[in-house]
Amino acid sequence: MTQISILDLVRIREGSNAREALDNARDLAHHAEGWGYRRFWMAEHHNMQGIASAATSVAIAHVAAGTSTLRVGAGGIMLPNHSPLVIAEQFGTLDALFPGRIDLGLGRAPGTDQLTLRALRRNPSSADTFPQDVLELQAYLGPVQPGQRIRAVPGADSQVPLWILGSSTFGAALAAEFGLPYAFASHFAPEALDMALQVYRARFKPSEQQNAPYAMVGVNIIAADSDEEARRLATTQQMSATDAVRGARGLSRPPIDNIEDYWTPEEKYHATHKLACSIIGSPSTVRAGVDQLLARTGADELMIVSDVFNHHHRLRSYELISGLFKD
Repeated sequence: MTQISILDLVRIREGSNAREALDNARDLAHHAEGWGYRRFWMAEHHNMQGIASAATSVAIAHVAAGTSTLRVGAGGIMLPNHSPLVIAEQFGTLDALFPGRIDLGLGRAPGTDQLTLRALRRNPSSADTFPQDVLELQAYLGPVQPGQRIRAVPGADSQVPLWILGSSTFGAALAAEFGLPYAFASHFAPEALDMALQVYRARFKPSEQQNAPYAMVGVNIIAADSDEEARRLATTQQMSATDAVRGARGLSRPPIDNIEDYWTPEEKYHATHKLACSIIGSPSTVRAGVDQLLARTGADELMIVSDVFNHHHRLRSYELISGLFKD
């Protein structure tokens, strides 16, 4: 049966703050654990007024402390922003605190704009060494080798599972070559979904971590008791996508009655293209959409984004979604 998991954007809402966003993430994870979700991920974003997960490993610790069995991790860490040793130490520490429950998804994008990239002291060419950095990180998290002079403490021999994240065939090919599970970011970049999955499965080489391909597909799902209510809740995400088109990322906005009043035809085209992998509606509508997505992709797991403004409505959305996977 297909596994379901959560990617929480840790949105900061209008009228709220980062502390409430992080506490809401922890509360959602607590509920998700009881609803049968497999894992709960957060992502590294920088200089974004409306997202509270920039210090991703710290946010993971906060959420993991509020749960007991749910896997908690990064979806993902943008590895070229960091030294592999530092990430091995951070996630080795998380594994020491929450053994057997930590995931480490890795991406090569900056997770921010070019100006902030320079503030991070990131070399513009650092993405070119992403494959080598993944192997270096994997070595730090693996068994200590004879004569090894640099160790991740904690981290060495923790075997924290690595994932490769991507929105193109590059990540798919890399995950296949290294024999790692692969998560495709179709929730915001759906264009190459089918080709990336094809490349990943066709080229996969078994490894110590993974003996067969394992593909996770990101999808926006907003569920409510009626199609009409779900469509209204979805305007929060549609406004965020429109703001991204405008280059004006801000706080999460409450839903509105008519999204057509918010975007121009050109903005609508770009925002709806970005959100093409979305399923919005009542449980029966969502069920039909999920069945279609699974038939198309054969995904082993769905990573669900339910970007809803009100925390209680968001909890309700994830609860309704979980009910569709219990039969």
